[in-house]
Amino acid sequence: MYNPITIANYFIYKAIDLGEQITPMKVLKLVYISHGWHLALRKRPLITEQTEAWKYGPVIESVYKAFKDFGKGDIDTLRFFTLKDKMEFSELLSNDSDVKFLEKIWSTYKSYSGIQLSSLTHMRNTPWYTIWHEKGGSLTNGAIIPNSLIRSHYEEKAVVNNR
Repeated sequence: MYNPITIANYFIYKAIDLGEQITPMKVLKLVYISHGWHLALRKRPLITEQTEAWKYGPVIESVYKAFKDFGKGDIDTLRFFTLKDKMEFSELLSNDSDVKFLEKIWSTYKSYSGIQLSSLTHMRNTPWYTIWHEKGGSLTNGAIIPNSLIRSHYEEKAVVNNR
């Protein structure tokens, strides 16, 4: 499992390397979607942090906080808060299996905007929708979206997509 910032940095690294734009919303949704596919396909979490249901969708709080100062603009730099963060990023880049997994996510979703990715995570019967609407949409930010619910959702998507 990785710190969610490490996974966010991977997608930012890819975008910068390819001269593509990536906003905080897009990186946040890519981390969430990666985690979901990892749960479904590899049967274990990708990230060390739980996903929360906020008013505007699923959020990994550390990723939100790390990149919120970019607002709606493009992220143009990686974020390392400690030496451990840098070391974990290097370890990720040297793990062929995890890099291949993230490459597949990137190639599948890179053409989507942050808003388009957000729309995918807000659809009826998604984990966020289920948790948020259990309380009639009156839930306060921070309700945990269980990994079991995320995994089930992405397992269903895998069956539909023959993954």
